[in-house]
Amino acid sequence: MTGASSDGSPFPRRGEPEFERDVRRMFTHIARGYDGFDHLASMGNDFLWRPRALWDLDRFRAGAPVERALDLGCGTGDLAILVQRHFPRASVIAVDFTSAMLARLRQRHARSRELGRLSLARATGLRLPFADRSFDLVTNAFVLRNFADLSRALAEIRRVLRPGGTALTLEITEPTSPAFRALFHAYFDRVVPWMGAAAGSAGPYRYLPESLKALPPRDALVAAMQSAGFSRVEPHLQSMGIVTTFLAGVSAPTEPGAQAVNSPVGQG
Repeated sequence: MTGASSDGSPFPRRGEPEFERDVRRMFTHIARGYDGFDHLASMGNDFLWRPRALWDLDRFRAGAPVERALDLGCGTGDLAILVQRHFPRASVIAVDFTSAMLARLRQRHARSRELGRLSLARATGLRLPFADRSFDLVTNAFVLRNFADLSRALAEIRRVLRPGGTALTLEITEPTSPAFRALFHAYFDRVVPWMGAAAGSAGPYRYLPESLKALPPRDALVAAMQSAGFSRVEPHLQSMGIVTTFLAGVSAPTEPGAQAVNSPVGQG
């Protein structure tokens, strides 16, 4: 069956006309067990990556106020809840194109004070239902590699940001050390799909390493953000480069265009 693996679970194939539909089917399929599997597959490191990304964001923005924020592809809400907690006076909107993920977000964070302050909506990052210059901050975690058109997604993020605004993108990337890279791929390309198959989700967790191959290398992604109109871009590496926080700023009217930073910083 097109868009499915041998066990019947969704397996999106990039380049196929049904790719976006199958990505939606995939996230619907894994919504219920998404959090537990990701905590297990990342060996708990995902609990550290999002807070560290916000720590880097504070230094990048240098105290600039955040009144409106958008979390794109919010999934089950871990980053959206942290953003709302981090900027308690901000109006935060969390969007996802999968209703099952939004339902799981509500269930998972039912006891969180931040949930009552979040606005939730179903939307795709390729066609955001917001006016130009609507937000001071747009965040996303592990989302970019799932878009059929990366340039269009980056252009949409840039479009809805106000002058002086910032985009925070957290993504899986290639480790910097060749030896560690080999170890990472032995685990990520073989063990994680095996774990997914054992959980009845062979397709989604076979797609996971394939999606990393489709994402541009770190420097090329920095260049793509520059091409989308961001004036200042910084990649901050975490966990020896397994993930990278990309911070991208939009020049304010009185701010001369800054040069993008092309070398990784914040390694750890």
